[in-house]
Parts: sequence; C-alpha cells; structure tokens
Amino acid sequence: MIREQKFAFGENWRRFLESFDRDRIKIAAQSLTEFLGVPDLHGKSFLDIGCGSGLFSYAAFQLGAERIVSFDVDPFSVQCCKHLHNLANSPAKWEVLEGSILEKAFVSSLGSFDIVYSWGVLHHTGKMWESILNSCGLVAPNGYYYVALYNKIVSRNGSPAWIHTFWLSVKKMYNNYPVLGKFVLEPSAMAAYLLMVTARLENPVTHVKNYRSHRGMKWRTDATDWIGGYPYEFATVEEVFKFVTKNFPDFVLRNVKTTSGRGLNWYLFQNKV
Repeated sequence: MIREQKFAFGENWRRFLESFDRDRIKIAAQSLTEFLGVPDLHGKSFLDIGCGSGLFSYAAFQLGAERIVSFDVDPFSVQCCKHLHNLANSPAKWEVLEGSILEKAFVSSLGSFDIVYSWGVLHHTGKMWESILNSCGLVAPNGYYYVALYNKIVSRNGSPAWIHTFWLSVKKMYNNYPVLGKFVLEPSAMAAYLLMVTARLENPVTHVKNYRSHRGMKWRTDATDWIGGYPYEFATVEEVFKFVTKNFPDFVLRNVKTTSGRGLNWYLFQNKV
C-alpha cells in the first residue's frame, strides 16, 4: 500500500526566496492594508499562521507592527521566515517559531493578537474546521481575523462539484509519485492554466511577468503550490460564515472577497467583544 505524502510547502517557499526583492514586500504590505482598511499596523500585534516564506510577516514589520509572531509546521518554511527575519536585522519584536495550529498546548502558549492572519493555510492542515476554531481563539478583543480559504463549488444537487474530486486525485498522485508529479502533472497543469489565460485574450508572458502584482507572489510558486497542495479542503462562504459566527458569536464579518471558481475566498472578521 502506498502511503500518501504531504506536499513539501517549505521547499517551494525556499525556491520563492530566490526571486525575493524589496518590491514584493511593498506589494504584500499594500495587500494587507487595503483589505484591513488601515494605513499601517502601528501599535498592533500580528500573528502569521503558516508563515511560509515569511513575506507577510516582513510586510507587517515594515508596516510598524508592535509585535509579530510567525510560525509554521514545516521546518523549511521556518528557515525561510528566519532568513527574512535576519534580513530585517533580527528585530526582537518579531519571533519565528516552529509549531502547528492543531497543537493545543502550542496554540495556548501564543496569547492573543490584534491581527490573526492565515493565508491559504488552514485548508492544508487536514483538519480545516479545527484549525479555524483554534485560530479564531487567538483573536484579541476588537481584533481581526484575516483568513483565505479555498472556495467550494457546489453542484446542482448540493454536493461538491466534480472539479474538487479531480484535483484531489491530481494532488494525491503528485505527492505519491514525485517523478510523475514533477515531469508530467506540473507542466501539464501549468500549460493548461496558460491556455486559459490565452483564451481570455491575455498575453501569457505578460501575465506571468506581472504576477507579482498579486500580493507580491510568484506565479511559478503559486502554481506549484496549487498542484501539489495536499491535504486539500474547501468551503463555501456561507459555510465559513456560519461556522465562525456560531462558535464565536461576537465575530462580525467586516470584509469579504469571493471567487466563483476553485480559488480563494478572503474573509475579515472582527471580534467585537
């Protein structure tokens, strides 16, 4: 029997840092302030759950956050974040840890934060709803919960659309058969994506070149993350809203950015205690 493997997110982030520059930090910082609706993070504490490369922790630092805690379960991601921490001259107010949002003892040791941020992470834990519960509990009174989760496309009978089953199969195959994943699935999926870009009458070369304008990220990194990202869960906006407000009645949805496809829905809740 083949044992299913998890995707090596940290290795992917390490490759991303090869193209890291200051411009990406500016774009990432702008992404934070625009969705939060604030000019900066002065006087705020910031928790980066599943920090990955550490780009958004660095952005929070540049925006003047008073305290920053970044953590990831993947040791390579922790190394990436520590690299950016060093580039920022190792500020004492920014702490980088290795840990899991599913480890209750670790989570309880963190305290509470004005901004709890987790982008495209919790749906890869294998226990998305438990991850949401644990992370919501870290939001301070009047603090914000900023999270992005994969959207669930629903079929006419109310069940998840076939596309989710398809991609779940691709992701499992990608991780269980590394050679097939790297040399067949990855280039095939990337080619299909660029064909869709072309079908929208966009120049695929320009699309890839300008991709950093999307939160300061890199197209190749995001594409690999999508193809290999496993475990893989998803939810409708309504499901997330009902779950969060049922378990945390004081949470109010302040901002949301939705997609009709299989991409990410962005949520911004405020803890109005």
